[in-house]
Parts: sequence; structure tokens; C-alpha cells
Amino acid sequence: MSRQSSFRSANTSSPILQETIAALLVILFLYASLSKFLDFRTFIGEMNNQPLPNALTPFLVWTIPSLEIAISLALLFERTRLAGLYASLLFMTLFTLYTGAILLHFFAYVPCSCGGVISQLNWRQHMVFNLFFVALSVVGILLKRGNFFKTIITTKNSFV
Repeated sequence: MSRQSSFRSANTSSPILQETIAALLVILFLYASLSKFLDFRTFIGEMNNQPLPNALTPFLVWTIPSLEIAISLALLFERTRLAGLYASLLFMTLFTLYTGAILLHFFAYVPCSCGGVISQLNWRQHMVFNLFFVALSVVGILLKRGNFFKTIITTKNSFV
């Protein structure tokens, strides 16, 4: 298969892959935000149990789920998807750094995990989960910008 035809066939699957990545991220962020809003009192308690100043709780309990919904909405529409992917990458990177700080015993105590199904994960599993969604965001950005398959093909052909 020639380099050009290889690129063409890879590029035609890109819209499907982009939609799949966006859908997975939308499901993640909508689930996370809705679980927080549906059990808001528990979420407030969990935020107060985090190793952050409790004075931040009123701000965080409204900002985090609101941003998760905003990211989901941005990911739904082609016109705003790239911004949504960048926001997803930023948000998931921040969550991953926070999880890393917990795993490295940066805080005086280990706080409780997130609510919902994700609360069943231990902190190491949470790190893998977060890294998976960071990677999805990066791949989504590269696909959206048109760089992903070019990078793979260039890398593949550079070792020949």
C-alpha cells in the first residue's frame, strides 16, 4: 500500500474516531456532573473532605460540575469540538495531577474518591482511568487538527 493511499484510508476513519472520542468524553463529563448535582449534599461533604481549604467549597461545588457540562456541550458540536477537547485535556490533566499528588502522599491524608461508579476505583485505578481520558483528549485534538494520521504515517515510514 502506498503512503498516499495509506493516508487516505486512515483519514476516512478519522470522523468516526473523532465522534467516538467526543461521545466517550461527553458520557464521562455528563455522568460526573449529573452525579454531583443529583447528590449535591454528598458532593459538598466530599469537597469538604478534600485537602483543600473549605473556603473554596462553595466555589468548587458549582464550578466543577458546571464546567463539566460546558465541556460536554462544546464536545457535542463540530464547531466547538476542538475547544471542548482542549478543555477536556486541561480538566483531565488537572484531575490526574491531583490524583498523582494523592498517590505520592503529598497531602496529610487520603481523601475519599469521586462519587458514583468511579468511587469504586482505588487511587491507582483512578490514575489509569484519568490517563486513559487524557490520552483520548490528546488523540481527539490531533485528529481534529489533522495531525494524528500524518504523525503515525511519518513515524512508520521513517523507520524503513
